Amino acid sequence: MPYIKPFKGLRPAPNLAEKVASPPYDVLSSDEARKLAEDNPYSFLHISKPEIDLAIETNQYDEKVYKKGAENLKKFIKEKILIQDEEPCFYIYRLIMGKHTQSGIVASASIVDYNNSKIKIHEYTRPDKEKDRTTHMDILNANTGPVFLTYHAKESINEIVNKIQKQEPIYDFTSNDGIKHTIWKIDNTKIIERIQSEFNDLDYLYISDGHHRSAAAARVQEIRKRNNPNHTGDEEYNYFLTVIFPDDQMYIMDYNRVVKDLNRLSESEFLNKVSEKFNLEKQNKTYPSKADQPQVDKPTEKHTLRMYLNNCWYKLKAKPGTFNENDPVDSLDVSILHKNLMKPILGITDPRKDKRINFVGGIRGLEELVKLVDSGKYQVAFALYPTSINELMNIADSNKVMPPKSTWFEPKLRSGLIIHLL
Repeated sequence: MPYIKPFKGLRPAPNLAEKVASPPYDVLSSDEARKLAEDNPYSFLHISKPEIDLAIETNQYDEKVYKKGAENLKKFIKEKILIQDEEPCFYIYRLIMGKHTQSGIVASASIVDYNNSKIKIHEYTRPDKEKDRTTHMDILNANTGPVFLTYHAKESINEIVNKIQKQEPIYDFTSNDGIKHTIWKIDNTKIIERIQSEFNDLDYLYISDGHHRSAAAARVQEIRKRNNPNHTGDEEYNYFLTVIFPDDQMYIMDYNRVVKDLNRLSESEFLNKVSEKFNLEKQNKTYPSKADQPQVDKPTEKHTLRMYLNNCWYKLKAKPGTFNENDPVDSLDVSILHKNLMKPILGITDPRKDKRINFVGGIRGLEELVKLVDSGKYQVAFALYPTSINELMNIADSNKVMPPKSTWFEPKLRSGLIIHLL
C-alpha cells in the first residue's frame, strides 16, 4: 500500500551536526530565529528562515527571502557544511525528551499516495502558509523540513529499528532544550528492501504534523510535472521528506489559543455568554502581584478547559448537550471551544484565516498564556486538554478533519539533519 523509498540525504558534516540542527521554521518568530542564529553561521535557520539575513523590515514572504535561502543552501553545500550521501539510504531518527523516547524512519514518501489518500490528513491548511512553503521548496529545490507521519505500530518494524539502533550512529547530541537527537544511516540493500516490504503491508500512513509541507510538496510536484515534457513519475520531486513514527510512541501536548479582543463585549457580557454553554468556575481572585497567585494546573480531563482573563483563571466545563459525544470531530475539545465560544461569542468564523487568534504550543506552559495576555497584545487565553493520537487517526479514517491547530507534538524534530533534494 503506502510506498516509501530511500534517498540520497543531504546532511551535515559529522562535526557540525549539532551546530547546523535548528528548531522547525514554524515554531520561531523571525526575531527569535535571528537571535538564535546570530552567533552561529552554521545554523540551518539561515536556510529555513532566511529573512534573518536580510534587513529587519523585510517582509518574510518577499521573493528575495526565498532567493536568499537558496543562496545560503548552495553556500552550505559548496563549503561542505552539508554533504550528500552517494547512495540512496533510509535513516533512523531517535529523540529522547526526559522519560519519553521515540524512534522513526526517515524516508521519502510518495506524493501519489498523498493525493490518493493512502497518506491521510486530519487538518486543512492555511492558504498563506501553504503558498509560503510551496515557494520555499520550489526556489530552494529541496524539502528542508520533514513531514511527521505515523502508523499503527507493527512489531516487525520495531525489531528492524531496534536492531539498527545497536549500531554506531552518524549523529548523537543533545540540543540546548535538553532533547537528545541520535541518527543512524541504513545503506544495506536487503534491510532497505525489508523496510519497504513492511510498509507496503500497511493500509495507511497518517500525517501527524506537517500538513502545509505535504500540501506544498504536492503543489511543487504538480508545477514540475506540468513543466517537464519528459515526466516519468520517478523524479525526486514526486516524493517528499518524512520521518515515520509508530503511533504508540507519539506524544501530543495541548495546543492553546489566545485572542486579541472580546469582540466588542464588556468582560461581564462576555462571561455571561460563556456561562450559557459552560459551567464557569473562578479558579482564583485577582491578586496585586502575579507572584502571589496560586498555581493553576493544565486541564486534566476531556471537555474541561482553562481560561485566563483579566488577571484571573477560570475553569470551563462543557455543559451536556453542547456537543455530540459520538462524533469524532464534534467531541474534540477544540471543536467544543470553537462551536460554543470562539465562533458565536468571539466572532472567529475561520481560525485558519482570522488574524485575531493565535496558537501557543503546550510546551510553553500556561505561563506563556499569562505573559501574552498580561502584555496587552491579547485579551483572553484558553488552555485545552490534549487531543489523543487515537482521536487523530479515527478522524482521518472517517475522512473528516480537525479544527486547525488541534495537536502539538513533542519532542520536535530538528531541521537540517536530513534534507531531500528535488
